[in-house]
Amino acid sequence: MSMQRQIAPAAPRGFMAGYLETLALVERLHRLLLDVIKDEFERLGILELNAVQALLLFNIGDNEVTAGELKTRGYYQGSNVSYNLKKLVELGYMHHQRCEIDRRSVRVRLTERGREIRDIVAALFARHAEGLQSRGVIGLEGIDEIAATLKRVERYWTDQIRYIY
Repeated sequence: MSMQRQIAPAAPRGFMAGYLETLALVERLHRLLLDVIKDEFERLGILELNAVQALLLFNIGDNEVTAGELKTRGYYQGSNVSYNLKKLVELGYMHHQRCEIDRRSVRVRLTERGREIRDIVAALFARHAEGLQSRGVIGLEGIDEIAATLKRVERYWTDQIRYIY
């Protein structure tokens, strides 16, 4: 019996197959994004950071945030974000200080060195955006449609989690 039939025999086969293919694609794209970042950093000789840490620096940008805020935004898993933030502070890419209001909370922001990494990732993404558009891989309308569709799926999944509890 096919995996699709075992998972949801009542679902229309075409949609279920497309849904499973999309899930696999999203997962592969995330891993591929990390590989692309890793490759760029290896090319530049920046070997002390991993791709997740570089992406973390990019996503923090000019903000000052707590680990909890990064987790609630949905970017990172709990232990993963704590480990990576600690490592980035040790390596000099981030400043950290206890929050004056809630002493249990630590706020982090990028150092000059962290901003340099953020700028490298931003330049990489800008080159990719230009390449995708100039080569006709995808245009503004297509990228907007993908983003809107993924946001609807995100909302649906978020609603499913909320209804469990």
